[in-house]
Amino acid sequence: MEGEGEEQTSIWNKETVPKVMKIVSTRLAQRDLISLLLLSPWIHRTLISYPSLWLSIDLREMNNAGDRLIAALSLPRYQHVKQISLEFAQDIDDDHLEVIKSKCLGSLQDLESLNLNGCQKISDKGIEAITSCCLKLKVFSIYWNVRAADEGVKHLVKNCKYIVDLNFSGCKHLSDKSLQLVADNYPELESLNLTRCVKMTDSGLQQVFVKCSFLQSLNLYALSSFTDEAYKKISVLSHLKFLDLCGAQNLSDDGLSCIAKCKKLVSLNLTWLVNRLLYKSVF
Repeated sequence: MEGEGEEQTSIWNKETVPKVMKIVSTRLAQRDLISLLLLSPWIHRTLISYPSLWLSIDLREMNNAGDRLIAALSLPRYQHVKQISLEFAQDIDDDHLEVIKSKCLGSLQDLESLNLNGCQKISDKGIEAITSCCLKLKVFSIYWNVRAADEGVKHLVKNCKYIVDLNFSGCKHLSDKSLQLVADNYPELESLNLTRCVKMTDSGLQQVFVKCSFLQSLNLYALSSFTDEAYKKISVLSHLKFLDLCGAQNLSDDGLSCIAKCKKLVSLNLTWLVNRLLYKSVF
């Protein structure tokens, strides 16, 4: 009986517990997973043996994010990371991204999503370095980056050919040159956020309408510079579902009548407008 009990215990430890651990760990945040690694060598070995648990790196709002990212990408378990979030992370700059380019290039070959929102110390130089490492990138977000300029977008389109989701919100130095680069290189783009990109004009936006016909989501929040002229060709966006025009103070019924031709549109934000709209084209 004693031998039988020991055998059952052995099966429990070797088979049942790892299965349970795998099920539970998939429901945990990455930071909790990392804490579990420290509990015991056995738990560490068990969790490390599941590659699917280590496909993302979450450093949101963390201090020393640059050094943490370099350290993480140096670990074997992150060799196939697909998603990295540095949203509002502290202490990360161009130098860190240059180090990653020189020492951790292999770890980023499968990266599909990169969130650099609020990383104010990253410039075009850093964008060039990091995008040259992740050729499979699909989602790129640099919300509220006041150092990024058209040169950074030039590096992006050169290095990353498969982008479908772009967030340039708050990048006030981007101009029509960036829109032209996006239009020329990302015909299958699905989501574009240009909130507060105040240097962009009707001409640049029309290039996107004509060449990015698969757009489903377009955010033009707080952009009063665009006029009715910009929206004359918006009807070619036959897949458009979401459109944010909050603050579009130069939009009139003429422009709205063009927008009304987007038959798949399910969400349209027209708040914070002046009295140029009579909404005749809607009814």
